[in-house]
Amino acid sequence: MGRKLRIGPLVPGLGGVADRAARPLLRAAFAARGTVGPDSAAAGGLAGRLRTAMDRGERSLLLGILPAGHNTGVSIVEVDGDGRMVLHGSDEEERFTAEKHCDAFPVRALDVARRRLDALGAGPQDVLCALTAWDYAVLGGTMARCTIEEFPGPLVFGAPEEMNHRHMLAASGTAGRLREAFGRDIPVVGVDHHEGHAALGWSLSPFAQDGRTTLVTVIDGYGESSAVSLYLADGTGVRLLRRFPSLVDSLGLLYGLISSTQGGWPMLSSEGRYMGAAAWGEQDRLANPYYRLLRQIVWLTPDGEFRINRALAGWARYGKGRPYTAELERILGPALTRDQLWHPDAVLDVDAVAHAEITEDRVDKAAALQMVFEDCLLHVIEHAVRSTGVERLVLSGGTALNCVASLKLLEHFDGPRMTRLHGRACGPLAIWAPPVPSDAGGPIGAAMAFGLRAGGRPGERLRHAFHCGIAPTSAAIERAASAADLEWREVGDAADGVDALADRIARTLAADGVLGLFQGAAEIGPRALGHRSILANPTNPDTLAVINDRVKRRERVRPLAPMVTHRAAPALFELAEGAATADHCAYDWMVLAARARQGARRSVPAVVHRDGTSRIQIVRPLEDPLTFATLEAMGRHVGVEVAVNTSLNVGSPIVQTPEQAVEVLRRATAMDGLVMVGDDGRAFLVQHRDRRPPDEHRRAGIWDDASTPDHEPSRRA
Repeated sequence: MGRKLRIGPLVPGLGGVADRAARPLLRAAFAARGTVGPDSAAAGGLAGRLRTAMDRGERSLLLGILPAGHNTGVSIVEVDGDGRMVLHGSDEEERFTAEKHCDAFPVRALDVARRRLDALGAGPQDVLCALTAWDYAVLGGTMARCTIEEFPGPLVFGAPEEMNHRHMLAASGTAGRLREAFGRDIPVVGVDHHEGHAALGWSLSPFAQDGRTTLVTVIDGYGESSAVSLYLADGTGVRLLRRFPSLVDSLGLLYGLISSTQGGWPMLSSEGRYMGAAAWGEQDRLANPYYRLLRQIVWLTPDGEFRINRALAGWARYGKGRPYTAELERILGPALTRDQLWHPDAVLDVDAVAHAEITEDRVDKAAALQMVFEDCLLHVIEHAVRSTGVERLVLSGGTALNCVASLKLLEHFDGPRMTRLHGRACGPLAIWAPPVPSDAGGPIGAAMAFGLRAGGRPGERLRHAFHCGIAPTSAAIERAASAADLEWREVGDAADGVDALADRIARTLAADGVLGLFQGAAEIGPRALGHRSILANPTNPDTLAVINDRVKRRERVRPLAPMVTHRAAPALFELAEGAATADHCAYDWMVLAARARQGARRSVPAVVHRDGTSRIQIVRPLEDPLTFATLEAMGRHVGVEVAVNTSLNVGSPIVQTPEQAVEVLRRATAMDGLVMVGDDGRAFLVQHRDRRPPDEHRRAGIWDDASTPDHEPSRRA
């Protein structure tokens, strides 16, 4: 096939006219309904009030909000009297509605925000302002530009469901909805979407304390006017370095659309699944039958940017209605249509789940896309590192969840490579990514971006991710278990008897039992990190099939991730020197993969993926005492301080409430139990009433009488 190349829109000048005409009209319309722009006089006045409060040594409270678009939510950020920003929680609406990527106004998350204010001894009157995670007026102008510059395609095929005019209309009513929720007017300021991603990533990182310059990349589906923005951060905050000129030139859209239309899942659900499938495909660029042809879909520019080849990318003009041109269809075959996609994030009939066949052809396409993605990412970041001389990098935006690409970055920028780039002796590029780099972190980022603009500064680096929702009471756990008609009993104390409880959990896992663990507030972001997890035995090679086939009811290409103590991790996995900052804290969030050592393939086969990598999580004793103690107990029972960790859900978001947790147990009949810990430390074991005998995968009884504590467990009605 001859190479065809079309870079840029059909009528760029006319698109620019549409943008310039629409933006001020939208700005005025939003302002009339109570939402002002980040550079407005009103926003400047609010920033001045924040600076005055800091000068007086007084705290201020900021409410971050994503009111519309996928992954709506609310956060509370305090700027204390010293100007330090402190996160007091970030609540994702999907966790309460059980609707993945929920786009509804975050009513339930606002209810939790009110409880957080009460706990801080504050009320709505103490909230300085609300910050939205998009500057919707600018986004609307860009939508007008994209529509006109590819006229008439976008008018015919419509806007994407992830963010469109319906969401913008809903967002324009944010001030009114907050008035209803809080009983008073709260000023609302729109914040640049990418600036919010950058502010969150840098402010929570271990790099934000010493004033040294850090490169922050924001690469996602799209922001208001770009899909790639690069920032430099130092003691004065984050400042824009460069921004790619078009929403179409997007790695997020490229990966999302192809993973969806080839993998067979909706966007936002397809990307992680396709990354898992890529490990099954041909990894050699010369041998992969699709890579060389698919590589034509991007053009790498000499100045460190890339452009999407619109001769192949039909979505540039026709959206999801016609995502492939004839040229791309000749490379990949026809795109799956919307009615052919399996929606794994809907409520499933778990007894009727059917997955498409895994074929060499399908996984080779996945591997080809992953390699094209890595090519672009390395090209952008290497040019930025070379031109700025930085030695530290924060990854943000949704593509930062591609843990395999992050591993390739770590390996690429090792010590010798950095020396060649800078012409002087220097260490490897230090890399960090937050646990919530995607839009679920938008409310946090919006509040922190505003705080930085007003002269605030980062507080302590992020030490745990347990900021979503409020810990359940023991009474709530008892009510949920009783209502679900499940058997339950009290089995220990996670406060005073953590070691005994952890040992019982580890004994069950060592006997090849599968247990859910539900404790405290939930994790922010898409990764379960020990508070809403399903745990299993990593030493049994059959565990992967048991979890995928009989618990989660998901595709065979999906890997399982290990949680591990820092003491055990170096012996099992190759911890990159570039991730070593603050005791390898970059590995705390399951956003970086590591290569498994040869011994790990033998000792923990269930958590080593097909390509020899593992998406590890290092667990710390101060941040999660029960999970850490369980890993130590696993060392005594199976010889390695490791456990399988996958999210506590079946066809839903990670669970938030006790009711949702017991529903997962009710539906996942292959789970042997659910350990639930109340806010007072009381621990409960919830199980199916029809106890099943050990099957061929199990070596012993599951949580049997031999492992009960000395005290007699009680069952409270």
